[in-house]
Amino acid sequence: MQLSNGFNIERVGSAVILQFTRPEIRNSLSVQVLDALIDTVAGLDRSVGAIIFTGSDRVFASGANLREIAAVSGESAADFAMRGQRLMNLIETVDAKTVAAVNGYCYGGALDLTLACDSRIASPNSEFCHPGGGLGIMTGWGGTQRLPRLIGEAAALEIFLTGKKVSAVEALKIGLIEQITEDPLQAATQAYL
Repeated sequence: MQLSNGFNIERVGSAVILQFTRPEIRNSLSVQVLDALIDTVAGLDRSVGAIIFTGSDRVFASGANLREIAAVSGESAADFAMRGQRLMNLIETVDAKTVAAVNGYCYGGALDLTLACDSRIASPNSEFCHPGGGLGIMTGWGGTQRLPRLIGEAAALEIFLTGKKVSAVEALKIGLIEQITEDPLQAATQAYL
């Protein structure tokens, strides 16, 4: 296992597991983490059959670092948004299958990351939310395009505009995830051992 800027990298069979490892700050997707993820995903070789994203403790990830968002100015906003978009587009188009093994809270930009994946598996205690509307911000990382395509416009608007928290059971019902299991990481890696 190799530690890289807020996440561990582990090879299991033909899968690479990228596990966020800073639950004390809710595994935020800081600029440093985004850059390291871009480099990691872009640098994987063709022997990788799957890239599995997961969290630690009861937190998948919380999205962008709010301190960094507060420091964004009119001049730096486009660059901040493009950094997140680069990662999400890379995840969406990489040759390997991408899986979000959601093990708890999945908020904001982390939800954008799961939406860029090919599939999503969650633990029963997982919770999905895009709280940006309540903070006076909207995601610039592609979630506004991907979520409506996945679950429909009405359900997506409700999530974006109200900051509604969606349980794993509801996420399964509306098509946000494909499976609920006690151990989403095990379920995700089983096919690639």
